[in-house]
Amino acid sequence: MTDVTFILRDGSREVVDIAEGMSVMQGAILNDVRGIDGECGGCLSCATCHVYVESLEAGELPPMGEDENGLLDGVAAERRPNSRLGCQLLAAPGLKGLVVRVPERQV
Repeated sequence: MTDVTFILRDGSREVVDIAEGMSVMQGAILNDVRGIDGECGGCLSCATCHVYVESLEAGELPPMGEDENGLLDGVAAERRPNSRLGCQLLAAPGLKGLVVRVPERQV
């Protein structure tokens, strides 16, 4: 299990245990994290699981693929250098201490 901390729109924090191999988006949806929509179910076609990566205690994020990069160009909230799609971040030991901020809007 990987603990992921979500900073919600109101500034509150929600810590979710996500099973290894499950995406950050899936973990958020299964735990009713407000602000993560995941409309496409993780098929990399909607960008409603956009998050801002605030910190990572150990390890590093997987590299961003071309499709993810393209979808981030059309997100509803501001794209920032730390923008990622939650569907592309899979829980693994290298994501220990992952903290992500939910953007102001997804659509």
